[in-house]
Amino acid sequence: MTTMADVARHAGVSASTVSYAISGKRPIAQETRDRIEQAIAELGFAPNAGARALASSQTHVLGLFVQFLPDEFSPAMLQYVLPISDAARAAGYDILMVTESDGAHALQRIASSNMIDGVMLLNVAHDDDRLPVLRKIRQPGAMVGLPRTPEGFDVYDLDFAESGRVLVDHLAALGHREVVMITPNEHVYERGGAYAWRFRDAALERASRHGIRVFSYPGETQQPGVNEQINSILDERPEATAFIVHNDAMIAALPSVLHTRGIRVPEDLSVVGIYSEDFGRLFSLPYTAVESSPDKLGRAAVQTLIERLQDPDFSGDHVLELVAPEITDRGSTRAV
Repeated sequence: MTTMADVARHAGVSASTVSYAISGKRPIAQETRDRIEQAIAELGFAPNAGARALASSQTHVLGLFVQFLPDEFSPAMLQYVLPISDAARAAGYDILMVTESDGAHALQRIASSNMIDGVMLLNVAHDDDRLPVLRKIRQPGAMVGLPRTPEGFDVYDLDFAESGRVLVDHLAALGHREVVMITPNEHVYERGGAYAWRFRDAALERASRHGIRVFSYPGETQQPGVNEQINSILDERPEATAFIVHNDAMIAALPSVLHTRGIRVPEDLSVVGIYSEDFGRLFSLPYTAVESSPDKLGRAAVQTLIERLQDPDFSGDHVLELVAPEITDRGSTRAV
């Protein structure tokens, strides 16, 4: 393992000079700094994180608080974790991912230990019990997901209400009047997953305006329940000419079920959904859909958080951004 002494010998300076160059505690001549940086690069030296934290009062670690819940589809949640991690690493920060079920206690414990410089939240509930803790700790926080009281934080989310309206409008323009809507699991509503009812309520209101009858079902998230429910809905609602699917597990399974039943899209049934392009590629989904934008949301939240960390005097207004939905037409709908 390369040490600071190795770097010093390679650069022709003292170990203390290397330490000052890394920590920034004392000014170093540019020529000397250049030699040290070249030696670090050539030797592949990584400064000790603990020493760097002592020198700068920063850990260069962000705490990512997320839960992988049994009633949510884990591959969908990973779409948010990966861009957050990538954006953090690009800015020189590591991620400490915390998955404890008691998120409020975990946040208090880790923030008070000074292991992290800032906080990123996922799985944000309408009345999230982590927010009172986040308001009291010294570390700034950002999140993907809209809580009831976003004031004091940087908040990014998809405009789920407008997404529901966009998909209903798309089907209404094609003449559909009998539509099935599959929503997130009922437990998502119970624990305050506001994105679920923001989408559902807006879609139902817009459908009513268009004179569309909607049969709404909270969807399953685990097999074999997913396939069983899709088959049950198809049996119960033969009059439906279109499906709106806001449930990752259900839409991932839909192509296989429809193929097995001999149902053609869009000839026999129109289908629209809400998922990311990457998710669609992973499960070979051919459906017209609103882009859920996990990459855009995660990266934006991290970048804003790091801007606050790197400029302690920054006191600008906090960001509340709802990303406008973009629909990609993949030819899975037709006029009736």
